[in-house]
Amino acid sequence: MKIIPESGYYNSNKFARIFLESIQEITGKNGVNTVLNYANLSALAGNFPPDNLDRAFDFAHFSMINQALEEIYGNRGGRGLALRVGRITFDDVLKDYGALAGVGDLAFRVLPLPKKISIGLQAMAKIFSEKSDQISTVDEVDDSYVYTIERCPVCWGRKEEENPVCFYIIGLLQEGLHWVSGGKEFRINESKCIALGDDVCEFIIYKEPIQ
Repeated sequence: MKIIPESGYYNSNKFARIFLESIQEITGKNGVNTVLNYANLSALAGNFPPDNLDRAFDFAHFSMINQALEEIYGNRGGRGLALRVGRITFDDVLKDYGALAGVGDLAFRVLPLPKKISIGLQAMAKIFSEKSDQISTVDEVDDSYVYTIERCPVCWGRKEEENPVCFYIIGLLQEGLHWVSGGKEFRINESKCIALGDDVCEFIIYKEPIQ
């Protein structure tokens, strides 16, 4: 597997630890160790980052782990796994964190659904912009929200020919919207991906829930 040079941009240790614990929850200890060995990150096997918010987990390492998932489990299997890991990460890290901590309050629950979605997306973008070196923004258009990431850790240093690869982010967004909406699911498409040569990673989130 191609080794991606270190970027000098970082996720927090806590996010990285939950990311790896989520992979382990799905694949078992042997599974996550196989992924780390394949990604040339065997030093992390049995030695996950500490549970703190220090920015110390390089985007390149995060990206190589995501690439390893696809190469080991195949495109469909690896991407499905990344979606599940993203959803578990939100559930374990973000839902009680910072700007999202009040989402369960009565004042939030009585808001109209579009307002809940807008507040939830803005809160997620703020958390990642403040606690990692990625820059996340949200814009609203007619029938959708546009969630944009600069310096994306999921595809850092990757070059792809055909399809976007940031399924971990889609999983995070899916679970976040499921939570803030009270159990609804939303269609999310990655319309731009830095791995495909785009300037940013861009996710279109359609306002009308699927269910």
